[in-house]
Amino acid sequence: MLGKRILLGISGGIAAYKIPILVRALKKQGAEVRCILTPSAVDFVSPLVLSTLSEQEVYIEFWDQKTGVWTNHVELALWADLMLLAPATANTLSKMANGACDNLLMATYLSLKCPCVVAPAMDLDMYKHPSVLRNLAQLQKDNVHIIPATFGALASGLEGQGRMEEPEKIADFIAAYFQTTRPETIEKKKYLITAGPTREPLDPVRYLSNHSTGQMGYAIARAALAFGHEVVLISGPTQLSITHPNLRRVDIETAEELLLAVQKHWSWASHGVFSAAVADYRPKNAATEKIKKQAPDLLLELVKNPDVLAWAAAHKAEKVVMGFALETNNSEQNALMKLHAKNLDYIVLNEQQNGVSGFGATTNKITIFDKDEQRTDFTLQSKDSLAKAIIQYLETTL
Repeated sequence: MLGKRILLGISGGIAAYKIPILVRALKKQGAEVRCILTPSAVDFVSPLVLSTLSEQEVYIEFWDQKTGVWTNHVELALWADLMLLAPATANTLSKMANGACDNLLMATYLSLKCPCVVAPAMDLDMYKHPSVLRNLAQLQKDNVHIIPATFGALASGLEGQGRMEEPEKIADFIAAYFQTTRPETIEKKKYLITAGPTREPLDPVRYLSNHSTGQMGYAIARAALAFGHEVVLISGPTQLSITHPNLRRVDIETAEELLLAVQKHWSWASHGVFSAAVADYRPKNAATEKIKKQAPDLLLELVKNPDVLAWAAAHKAEKVVMGFALETNNSEQNALMKLHAKNLDYIVLNEQQNGVSGFGATTNKITIFDKDEQRTDFTLQSKDSLAKAIIQYLETTL
């Protein structure tokens, strides 16, 4: 980011108290930073602190009431190589999506010629509200990059998604953006990656699931992004986060939601890596109220879930499809059976060994089989290292 000009817009949310850390992180990587605050943002972060850390004047109003000097928002917009709005409140997102212009920050945004990135921050119910989701979708159509809010403790005292991404990760996102806009030496591909578990509701408070943490799928997504590829990551419930300009994350809970998400994005992809641990069955009828503990036994009637991997392979055309097989016995036989039964190009076999490989472990030991049953064995190593090896394998074998 050496010499890159970052125009940092700050709106009035509690997460603004973290922005001095972000300014320092951007400056540490060599960027120039100028800050524009909404009038309400000054209640959450000191303009003096931002001015000191950025070594630049801080802008709030259209004119300085003491000197009468007008702030040229067009000049600010033309100065920037990238505009970053963090935190972006629901109010600011709404104004951006609808072209409202009632402060200096919005006037500058509407004058931009450079790319724009937003890092939303708000309470969890606000973040899930249809109007906010609609505004975020509109901003994506307007080519604004979204750094999704993360799960965590919120100012309301609740815990959920709505927390602004941490300043260091926002700075890394910006650095990655400038990196990915450089000329590339490899052909860019489009990876659809599934990760994490699914949850099948029994009643409003209980569900059927598994022990998947999503670590392997997220590692593969990071590796694909590091190779310069674009990624759609379809994720079941996890505590993991990932941000990158070339990433779009889609959150799902059930196997049926996973299938719908895959069907929606499958035509876009050139490669599919299906590492999600999908529930094979779901309750036939989920209770609308909490099931009470009354009878000594409880019988559940289960029905088969849709086979997401089989659907993708049946509709792959020229796409490359890689599946995963987590086994506990007859491992190789079961993996090869899955490879051929679902018409996959590759199958990744790993075995569940608590604390060593499989669910919950930070390491893994895998074997990849191609459609001709040619095997490639990988030693026990970190999941991040294996993820790079998997992407490298696909690059070389294709």
